[in-house]
Amino acid sequence: MSDLHNKLHRRWLVAKHSYLRFTTHFTFMIKRGADFLGVITFIAALLCVAGIIVYFGFDHTSGEWKGLLRTVRAARIIFLANVIYSLTLNLRSTLRHNRIIKWVVDIAVLVTLLPLVYPRPEHPWIPLLEQILYSRKFIFAILAAYSVMVISSGIMKLLSRHTNPSLIMASSFMILIFIGSLLLMMPRCTIVHLNYIDSLFIATSAVSITGLCPVELSQTFTPQGLLILALLIQTGGLGIMTFTCFFALYFSGNTSVYSQLMVKDMIYSKSLSSLLPTLMSILLFTLVIELAGAVAFFLAVHGTLGMSLEDELIFSGFHAMSAFCNAGFSNLDGGLSNPLLLHSDQSVYIIASLLILAGGIGFPILMNFSQAARQQAIRAWRRLRGLPRARRKAHTLDFNTKIVLVTSAWIIVASSALFFVFEYNNTLAGMSLYDKIVQSVFNSFVPRSSGFASVNPASMMNVTLIMFVFLMWVGGGSQSTAGGIKVNTFATMLLNLKASVCGSRRVTAFQRTIDIASLRTAHAVVGLSVLAYLLTGSLLVILDPGLGLKALLYEAASGLFTVGTSLGITPQLSTGSKIVLCLAMFFGRVGLLSVLAGIAGSRSEPPVKYPSDNIIIN
Repeated sequence: MSDLHNKLHRRWLVAKHSYLRFTTHFTFMIKRGADFLGVITFIAALLCVAGIIVYFGFDHTSGEWKGLLRTVRAARIIFLANVIYSLTLNLRSTLRHNRIIKWVVDIAVLVTLLPLVYPRPEHPWIPLLEQILYSRKFIFAILAAYSVMVISSGIMKLLSRHTNPSLIMASSFMILIFIGSLLLMMPRCTIVHLNYIDSLFIATSAVSITGLCPVELSQTFTPQGLLILALLIQTGGLGIMTFTCFFALYFSGNTSVYSQLMVKDMIYSKSLSSLLPTLMSILLFTLVIELAGAVAFFLAVHGTLGMSLEDELIFSGFHAMSAFCNAGFSNLDGGLSNPLLLHSDQSVYIIASLLILAGGIGFPILMNFSQAARQQAIRAWRRLRGLPRARRKAHTLDFNTKIVLVTSAWIIVASSALFFVFEYNNTLAGMSLYDKIVQSVFNSFVPRSSGFASVNPASMMNVTLIMFVFLMWVGGGSQSTAGGIKVNTFATMLLNLKASVCGSRRVTAFQRTIDIASLRTAHAVVGLSVLAYLLTGSLLVILDPGLGLKALLYEAASGLFTVGTSLGITPQLSTGSKIVLCLAMFFGRVGLLSVLAGIAGSRSEPPVKYPSDNIIIN
């Protein structure tokens, strides 16, 4: 037995030595083969995703069905070849870069080899396991997961080519809008025919988290169509690059330093070491808040709207996601202005307001809150255990958090009070005092980006509409799902105004001095927003003069600042006006200043320093 063991051990050492010698001698060829197979796998991943989408979204004949299955099967074979190649000839690099979940997905792909080489048994040993392994949905789910991972890694490799981040962000949204417009037109997603312009408009509105819609969602889309719309809203709300970077970093971790630095700037992470935790925090916050909102919505509407249990679950999940992303889409007839909701206990509007606030305040503020809460919890725990108190940070809440909280609080209180006064005997007439207060608070959140409507904006006072346009322009916090110029920009402008009036040489707040670069960026954003609004409004008035000046200017503000409320003219817009609004929603989401800066590129300043001079401003 000992001789056999020694013999096997010697053979193992010989095989290991031969393997190492082969991989070392042909390192260059193995690497080139891995690169070539990586390109083929990326193309196969794109085809696999397209095949799965067509399979589930379209009605097809038996011949088309077989063709789709052949395409998916070819992609599966390429995936298997890539995994086997990585585990045999490219094992060192695979062990160095792969994370745990990447190993799980790779092993799952290897499991799909069994149905290819071994026919389905008539009398399986474990029936449940046999049903899972040979299930088409199970195989499609594994192939879809592997495809997403491969596509994400491929996109991250493109980021390593020193491409401008702003243009990458804008291009990613543009591609997502185009793909979404095609997906929404699939026969299994729509109840009635949807022309391409309307589909493009809805996809742009969803990705830009605006909420303007030329059709009634509940009468146009099937549950499958609503699912695609929800995915577009969710991806647009968090940013497609957030998902892409998360998949690439969390699954493989094989990304360049440049691409990580660029992603760090996109999500405002403080360091490279905190990049993945920041991405994890963003996705975790989103999942937890939306799940809590969905549960709260379900408890609020259960048994009150005459829906089936499935419809109530769809309503709850869709509205929780739409409210947190500040999208404003509703799959209920009449939206949140439905009489059954409007004359209920108002709990739906309270829940929606809290979700809108959470989504519109900004992820950096949410993470700062979580850090502050964790510090307080640690201090309380140490106090209960009788341990020495931990050293307390001088500033638990950072500068941006304080700016956003104080400015947002003033805007919410002022706009709620003004809406209550302006609409007391108008759209709020006939309601109880409690209902009027809730509706006033809810409608102070709505125009800042959410796009929901509990009372018809067309019936509001003109002075209320002016206030709404102002709130649309301001929007929510930076790095949030809200639109507008952002609260940070508005606060910076006010602080600069205060410094100018008081004759101060520095712009300060909370014992901090705002740097010149932030002031310049804030004023550039304000100036561009005014010019873009004038251009958008003028084009709409030229293209649809018969719809009324007030309604068109309101629509322009709603589209450009990605809000989504309307005076009811969206379905009546001409094709030209819809295209103008699509562009307005797109640039309002990605940021016109960012796109212009990306196109212009960074330019070095001239070596000559010119003398300073004054411009007469009074």
